[in-house]
Amino acid sequence: MTPKVNRRTKIVATIGPGSESEDMIARLINAGVNVFRLNFSHGSATQHALVAERIRKQAAVAGRYVGILADLQGPKIRISTFRNGSVKLENGDRFRLDLSLGEGEGDASGVGLDYRELTSSVFHGDTLLLDDGRLRLRVDEVVDGAVECTVLVGGTLGSRKGINRLGGGLAAPALTAKDIADIDSLAEVRPDFVAVSFVSSALDIFQTRELLAAHQLTPAIIAKIERAEVVYDDETLNGIIDASFGIMVARGDLGVEVGDAELIGLQKTLISRARKMDRVVITATQMMESMINSAMPTRAEVFDVANAVLDGTDAVMLSAETAVGSYPVEVVSAMADAALGAERHPVARTSRYRLDKQFSSAQEAIAMSAIYAANHYNAVRGIACLTESGSTPLQMSRLSSGLPIFALSHRSETLQRLCLCRGVVPLFFDASVFDSETIESSAIEFLCDEGQLHKDDAVLLTKGSVMGRPGSTNILKILSVP
Repeated sequence: MTPKVNRRTKIVATIGPGSESEDMIARLINAGVNVFRLNFSHGSATQHALVAERIRKQAAVAGRYVGILADLQGPKIRISTFRNGSVKLENGDRFRLDLSLGEGEGDASGVGLDYRELTSSVFHGDTLLLDDGRLRLRVDEVVDGAVECTVLVGGTLGSRKGINRLGGGLAAPALTAKDIADIDSLAEVRPDFVAVSFVSSALDIFQTRELLAAHQLTPAIIAKIERAEVVYDDETLNGIIDASFGIMVARGDLGVEVGDAELIGLQKTLISRARKMDRVVITATQMMESMINSAMPTRAEVFDVANAVLDGTDAVMLSAETAVGSYPVEVVSAMADAALGAERHPVARTSRYRLDKQFSSAQEAIAMSAIYAANHYNAVRGIACLTESGSTPLQMSRLSSGLPIFALSHRSETLQRLCLCRGVVPLFFDASVFDSETIESSAIEFLCDEGQLHKDDAVLLTKGSVMGRPGSTNILKILSVP
């Protein structure tokens, strides 16, 4: 008998009308979802709390740790509304973004705005991108509370569509009044992760953490990387990554601001940088978009997921595919298959990370040594990590390997947080009920009972000489399964 196949790359699925029922949540968990995203751009606080309760219930039924990510809307800059819902703009048309126009007053000549600072943030010759870049306007003149433009790339423009500037720079504050109100409501949701949109500096992360702490909440904070000016400023970017638990490569707005050609390299750079800084990374947006309406992904979408996996992403995210799509279970299964296929490639199983670096603590030395030993000793079938804070399995997950990292902890908050870490299998195990002489054999017996190990396997085990103290891991052993 062979051990279970554990997919290393985690799947984040967005909840929406197509997936919020208790039955569908259960099916998505069984299909392989590791973290559910609640999109606070839509729905009420009461609705999100209800869905969170369903997720917790179905995760318990499945006997799985499944995380919940609350994604704050952030300062999405949008146009106002049109009299007839939308307008058709042709190349060469004149079009006006006008602060004086109210709701429902837009027409083919112009439309209102919800961002009053736009007129002081753009200049002659700037290119504005509307509706995720589908339409392009050139700024000709800024006068009297309005931006006069010429349409460069036309099309149908609907109400409430977003505005970006090519190259970035429309720097509204990351936390809006709505975001702060949503944070106030999170006590009912109690998410494991909170994603902050349009982060401009580490200060946005610190502010979010303070607002959460005021409600006795300590979720891991994910910084969404969406601004061009952030990715081109190493100091700012490094500060954001360092202040966060992890980042999301939010390819929608980021791609609009930098261009798709530039985004290819930026994705690889962001994944690599996050991993080198011991932070998790989620790759998101349009990963399997065709499956909103199709039961099968395109080959290009499978390759997109696989490339993110080979680059070392911790998680891949589904948005509209599971929120409003017709095939939520099928798309999760397809993404899981694509990830598993990529993980079988040797590139995903070997790592040169930190070969030239010094370790800063005994804990880090143990974590790195365990992965190195596991990758070079064929008898090993996995790494069992007795952990309090989760920092040791997190550090282990920064190195590529084909072996599972079994995070054994009695702390549910630690196990929930590890749902997002590549290669980590969070399992409840209360080491405190065993004495020092039996703890190792008990851990192995537990993993065998879970179907993770079998007779004659070898397992690497890490622990602290003082059990129950976070950050004390200093022991590494190779044990055989009797």
